[in-house]
Amino acid sequence: MGFLDRAVAAKGLRHRDTTADLAALPDPSKPPGTETLAEISHIVLLMMENHSFDNYLGLLDHGQGVPVGPNGLPSVVNVRADGTEVPLHHFDTTVQHSGVPTQSWTASHVQWAEGANDGFVRSIEETVPGGDPTVPMGYWTEADLPFYAGLARTYTLADRWFCSCLGPTFPNRRFLMAATADGLIDDVPTGMVDYPRTGTIFDLLDRYGISWVNYHHTSPWRAFLKHLFPGGLRGARSVKLAAANVFPSIVKNAQKNIQFTADLYPLGLWRCLRHLRTIERFAADAAAGTLPAVCIVDPDFTACSEENPQDIHAGEGFAAWVIDAVTHGKGWPNTLLIWFYDEHGGYYDGVAPPAAVAPDDVQPKSLLQDGGPIRWLLKALGKWTKLENVDSGAGHYDRYGFRVPAVVVSPYSKPGQVSSTVYDHTSALRLIEQKWNLPPLTRRDAAATAPLDMIDLDSPPSFLDPPPLPAPAVAWPAAPLPPMPLPVRVGQAAGLVGRGITPPTGGSAPPITYVPPEVDT
Repeated sequence: MGFLDRAVAAKGLRHRDTTADLAALPDPSKPPGTETLAEISHIVLLMMENHSFDNYLGLLDHGQGVPVGPNGLPSVVNVRADGTEVPLHHFDTTVQHSGVPTQSWTASHVQWAEGANDGFVRSIEETVPGGDPTVPMGYWTEADLPFYAGLARTYTLADRWFCSCLGPTFPNRRFLMAATADGLIDDVPTGMVDYPRTGTIFDLLDRYGISWVNYHHTSPWRAFLKHLFPGGLRGARSVKLAAANVFPSIVKNAQKNIQFTADLYPLGLWRCLRHLRTIERFAADAAAGTLPAVCIVDPDFTACSEENPQDIHAGEGFAAWVIDAVTHGKGWPNTLLIWFYDEHGGYYDGVAPPAAVAPDDVQPKSLLQDGGPIRWLLKALGKWTKLENVDSGAGHYDRYGFRVPAVVVSPYSKPGQVSSTVYDHTSALRLIEQKWNLPPLTRRDAAATAPLDMIDLDSPPSFLDPPPLPAPAVAWPAAPLPPMPLPVRVGQAAGLVGRGITPPTGGSAPPITYVPPEVDT
């Protein structure tokens, strides 16, 4: 199996300069793949969706949040096109609005407004006709999200963790995988077949025999068949992308085909079999202390990722379940978990994203900018101008996106501390690279700072016994899974697939029970 892993990795890394890579190692005196930071054996990446720092933690009075007036309420406003002021306001429900706010490439740049951060209301007026422009100015508080507030107060909070670009989910998650979006600016996954010339972090891990897994909520057989019969050519993606923007229901159907982060670059059949595990397998691995060296734990993107219009309580409950599984598992003494968000979801944040190092020479590009019959057809239908407004390819990858919540959860976290170091998603890559002496993938992660100032490796761990945290407002579902079909159990026993969460006929996916194991003393 290791031979096949290395063969797949060699293909993904075939354009890299080996000599340059050796010179760029964190410690050039040691061979790549050398393990450092002996206190950390497992890095867990729990990336949720679509909320800014101020949207969740701005009123926590811990880290830089929103300014408040003498009345104790936020003093921030954005202005509508007609001059009406829209103040920051507390939402009266945890169920989000559907379709607003928006974090599209164009909307995010309108919100940024050349650093003024005053375009959140205007972004709805300009890109979502008929949408409620006051929604981006809403926020939640500790009373709404008690577990998240307790997590941020207890462990080490980052109040300068920015998403990697001013854009939506897929480009930002690509940065987490490869330190580049490779030109992508939209969230339409149909037919994404491009692969970064510099490879992905999974290529580096496989090259040097470092274990990794993406835990997810998709049936193993669905994932297997999807990679057995992969999507079409790039030209087909252009057609689907254009159609999806004209007929939004196509977008939702296409997005459902991406249910794990690792698939945002073509994953391939072998890696599907080798490196995907379902969420129940995560619970078992965490309890047994057998998590891989690196893992991504994905929420169910249709139910508990916290994207609108979901109830944010579902995502908080899921995240609490994951963190509880890690902190009460046998591998906890040597684990570092990062809880963070792929992007801001279109919600207000008051800190202007700083300039960033461009990852490579690939510029942001909308496939709608291609010529041919699609352009002619959409112009004839009067749709072209609308599509350009929503999916413009203008700009560069030389600026971070907005701040997102981020906490490092580890026995070595600094209790109750706030780090104001500038991080982005490639900081997680930099941590992995420093841990295993791996070269950077692009110029972006080469310039990134690993979140090592959020932990203290020079003192005894403060949280070897995990501290109690407030319960989430709504616990993640607590009913057991039904028995899986025999072929799935055989694949699981062989270590090729995890256990799928397959909904019963006419119903929704059954929830999962996690019982924290007893900790040996």
